[in-house]
Amino acid sequence: MLLVEDLRGLAAHVGDGASERATHGEDLTYHAPHEPDAVVYPDSTAEVARVLAYANDRGIPVVPFGAGTSLEGHVIPTHGGISLDLTRLAHVEIHPGDLSATAGAGATRGALNRRAGEHGLQFPVDPGADATLGGMAATNASGTTTVRYGGMRAHVLGLEVVLADGTVLQTGSRAFKTSAGYHLTSLFVGSEGTLGVITELVLRLHGIPEYAIAARATFPDLDAAVRAAVAIVGSGVAITRVELLDALTLRALNRYKESSYAEAPSLFLEFAGTQAGVTGEVQAAGEICAAEDSLSFEFEREEEARNRLWEARHHAAFALAASAPPGFKFKATDVCVPLSELPGAVRHARGLVEERGIDASIIGHVGDGNYHVGFSVDPADGDAIAAAERVNHEIVEYALARGGTCTGEHGIGLGKVGYLEQEHGDLVPVMRGIKRLLDPKGILNPGKILPA
Repeated sequence: MLLVEDLRGLAAHVGDGASERATHGEDLTYHAPHEPDAVVYPDSTAEVARVLAYANDRGIPVVPFGAGTSLEGHVIPTHGGISLDLTRLAHVEIHPGDLSATAGAGATRGALNRRAGEHGLQFPVDPGADATLGGMAATNASGTTTVRYGGMRAHVLGLEVVLADGTVLQTGSRAFKTSAGYHLTSLFVGSEGTLGVITELVLRLHGIPEYAIAARATFPDLDAAVRAAVAIVGSGVAITRVELLDALTLRALNRYKESSYAEAPSLFLEFAGTQAGVTGEVQAAGEICAAEDSLSFEFEREEEARNRLWEARHHAAFALAASAPPGFKFKATDVCVPLSELPGAVRHARGLVEERGIDASIIGHVGDGNYHVGFSVDPADGDAIAAAERVNHEIVEYALARGGTCTGEHGIGLGKVGYLEQEHGDLVPVMRGIKRLLDPKGILNPGKILPA
């Protein structure tokens, strides 16, 4: 049994008010909310360890919480218990000579980049939201820059993790490579809070390129845009971002941002490096787009204009949500396929939603083969949710049949538990064994990742 007064003896900041319980009982999507019994805001790893030891002893569920921007219900405490809000663990230390940083799990990527930028450095993993670094590691987040830099797993050098019984582990180091034993750092990255609570990270940084250009290319149809993206990546052009947006998304963005982007299937591109190198890469990409009958190819050199372009891309989901009727919630697919399969996969997805008469957008980090079909659904309309789920199911089936995955970056959470078993059924018993070893009472984020 959870006693709030007990928790107040273990951590300095504990709350059980209605508003904070509600805030910690939902994510950004249509997944049904469920409130925790209490919210704990630890100030230190020691407090996290005390709370976990207490919860483990009593069999109380604990769900880590960061910015709450996840899209598959990861932070929803479906079994009640404790929501462990890590946002007070927000320290950041830059090691400029080592091209690395040490940060608390509650520090955001924006805060890290502000500090790193003082040294001419950047943390490039860019999921769009100003997410916490602990949450990004827990879901193995990626985003717009993955085509050049890789996702979260490629940038986590080491972790401080608290296990269910309060044991504190230190994995990895500040070195860029290691062959010392099992790679436990990578095990915890992407574990979605089910194996341990990440409290601190050692992260790899990169130099900020001296010159960058952003470009927009429009096309007569989605097929041409996707083929151009695949050709750009396959040509060896040193591209930093390759983002697909369909006409519906751009229409919603223009209303939401009061912008004037051409409402046609588009690629948003970015190139970075030396001025001479970037100029050549932009020219090569423009020629590839022209070969796919692009309608326009425009580019921006000024930092402010580039920032506006990427802000628009990051606000696409908010724009689509704003264009939906009041009370509707967002749902997105998240498959990733081999690059050669991408044009067919996007064509298949567009055909499905048109055939079913569903109003849905298609956007994606297509340089990685990762795309999203976005729906707005009424959480109270079971038929509408079922129709969206059927489309999602067929999209996942198509991806898995072609060597893809059910989730490129959002994670399993609540929404894709069944698909994990379909994709990796032979590995699920191994995953269960790891879970039993590290969390024998099953208190850490129960109901997520593994099938019941």
